[in-house]
Order: sequence, then C-alpha cells, then structure tokens
Amino acid sequence: MTFSLVARCADTGMFGTAIASSSPAVAARCSYTRAGVGAVSSQNITDPTLGPFALDLMQGGMSASEAILGVRHQGRFIEYRQVLAIDAQGRTAIHSGPRSLGIWTQASGPDVVSAGNLLANADVPQAIVDGFVQAKGHLGDRLIAAMRAGLAAGGEAGPIHSAGMQLCDKVQWPVADLRCDWTEDCPIEAVAVAWGIYKPQLDAYVQRALDPREAPSYGVPGDA
Repeated sequence: MTFSLVARCADTGMFGTAIASSSPAVAARCSYTRAGVGAVSSQNITDPTLGPFALDLMQGGMSASEAILGVRHQGRFIEYRQVLAIDAQGRTAIHSGPRSLGIWTQASGPDVVSAGNLLANADVPQAIVDGFVQAKGHLGDRLIAAMRAGLAAGGEAGPIHSAGMQLCDKVQWPVADLRCDWTEDCPIEAVAVAWGIYKPQLDAYVQRALDPREAPSYGVPGDA
C-alpha cells in the first residue's frame, strides 16, 4: 500500500524522504529524518517506533546496514515491516519482511534507496531510483521527480490518496515537512504544488528561527 524513497544530497549533506500510499496521512507515520545522521522510511503495516530507533542507532555510530540489522533484531513482528535507511556517508540498507503485502520489492542507487509494497509491478522501486539519479537540482526537486517516476511506472496497485516529503539540513528540525493527508486527486502533485510554494521560502523560515532580527519580511498583510 506504499512506495517511498530515502535519499541524501552528496553536495550539501541534506537528507530527505518521500512517500505515497492509498492509506491516509502516510507521511505522519512513516517518514523520519535527522540532520547529520540520516533518513528512514518505516512502512508496510507500520511500526512508527522503528524510524526513530534506526536513527538513534546511526547517531550512535552505526552504519545504515548495522542499524537495519538492529531493527531486525529488536523490532517486534519484523516479518511484517519494510524499513529503508540511509546514513551520513550515503550508505543504504533495506529490510523487507517476508509478510510484506502484495507485490513488494526494493532498489538502491548512489545516495538513494527505494521500496514498496502492494505495488502495481516489481519495477516501481527501480523507476524511483532511476528518477532520482537522473534528476537535477535541489534535493526536494529530485524527490518529487523520483515519486513521479514511480507513479508513471505503475505506482501502487490501487489509487494513492496521501503523500509527503520531509527534508532535514543543518538544524534540529525538518526544514521542510510537506504532506497531503488525503485527496481523491493525485497526492504527489499536491505535495509538488506545496513544494513549489515553500521552496523559495525555505531558507527564510530557517533564518526566522535562528535569528528573526536578520530575517526577511514575512510577506503577509500588516507586516512592516
């Protein structure tokens, strides 16, 4: 019921996740990033504790592969879970439990890993990876391109209704956390529209948090 990717920008060190599903509010349960550490997607009959747990392991010095091994050893009902991870060096790892739903598969490339379940076909994760690798520009742009490529390759077996994209950079909070929690239209395109609006303001929102005295105007009625 889900397809996703986690990725790193080799130039900036920024991490990101993007995900889509037939279920509501998928990104709220499945997407995790941490500046300087990595990114994780925890999906397929989701256990939301596995994302922070994997990030804690990587923050403690483990590679993505070691963290996923830790998830396998300590996670409950791990045969039902899919967990994707990328670490600060761009190394990737995936756990796909044998009780993942429907057609499930995975793929990886430089600084990116993708997986899905209840897919229309087994080629979707590779299409996502290829879409990411071939795309240019900001990490957020590349994540959107990857998700569009996965959808064009077939996406989920049924219609998707929610999607999300999360980015982290040098601060302790996600610098972008954009979601479409439910729509009868395309949630990936809804997130893409939100990203097009948010992207030019991303740095300003970070600056406002760090030092509002140096921040640009807020661009709202009544702002002096």
